[in-house]
Amino acid sequence: MVAGWLLDAARTYNAQSRLNRDAYTAVLLMPVETLATILDWTFQSLPDEILVGMDPDHERANPKDVVEAYSGADHTNGLFAGQGQLLGQPHLVNRGDSYEVHHVPEEWVDGLFAADRGSRGGRFTHWLHTHPNAPALPSEADADAAQWTEGCDMILGVRFTPEGHLQWFDDIDGVRRPLSELDDSTALGRARTGHLIHGLEIIGFHRSGFGINLVLTDESGNAIE
Repeated sequence: MVAGWLLDAARTYNAQSRLNRDAYTAVLLMPVETLATILDWTFQSLPDEILVGMDPDHERANPKDVVEAYSGADHTNGLFAGQGQLLGQPHLVNRGDSYEVHHVPEEWVDGLFAADRGSRGGRFTHWLHTHPNAPALPSEADADAAQWTEGCDMILGVRFTPEGHLQWFDDIDGVRRPLSELDDSTALGRARTGHLIHGLEIIGFHRSGFGINLVLTDESGNAIE
């Protein structure tokens, strides 16, 4: 069950996605249940990063009217694999340290996903990784890793306390997309690791450098509005 605060945040996030649709070249749909699962994994892993792999959900119809509503004047068809489709089930692929997490090459997974994805289970269309106590903006290393992604990459930024050695910095260039934004005296809640969550950001981007317009949906692909 998706928490009420996350549904409210999804409505606000989607409103901005629709308002600023001309700033993006393509659309990707993420079921809010998928985001809820990723947030749960994220909060259990703090202060470390996690890497999540996802494929398009080919069993559910492509909601073209939603894609059209969130597509801007510079929309480009065929930019990447899975464009305009619903994301399928997320897979927790790797957990890194507090500074980085790596895409796992196929030869390293050693049958990890063989039961449900076959012997080549390490390859996913889309990737999402977290930025603990850092904005959801791609670093040079993130941009390099995206060159190997057939779909698009996503970053989930998480602001939390106690910060430890991961101090939050706001003065970083780039387009910020807050999912929730609170001050240090307010928190969404406490993670199982004991950290208080003060803010979340999420973006999508293509290896070419273009931003991808993420739309948060229900299980059928309808935008949460």
